[in-house]
Amino acid sequence: MSITCHLVHADGTTTTISARPGESLMQAAVAANATGIEADCGGLLTCATCHVYVREPFASQLPPAEADERAMLEFTASPCQPNSRLSCQIALGEALEGLTVDLPASQH
Repeated sequence: MSITCHLVHADGTTTTISARPGESLMQAAVAANATGIEADCGGLLTCATCHVYVREPFASQLPPAEADERAMLEFTASPCQPNSRLSCQIALGEALEGLTVDLPASQH
């Protein structure tokens, strides 16, 4: 089984990727060579270069961001919004089939 995710770039184009259950959105994007998620720290929660804006209905389905993620979101290159998350902290599962996120114009 794979999970389909849609990455909407700042210019409006969309990249669709497939992910394995349990994989983070960041891992899936990097494995697919998708642009827009830099993941400089490799998912160690020490940077904010995998920042995404999660669209509904998915944003409300995610568990709340933990303190470490909230702290890192303060360092995003693009403005933080209420639906901002770090894609390294989004664990993919069946409930997130069709997950759609908007990518910020810049991660740096």
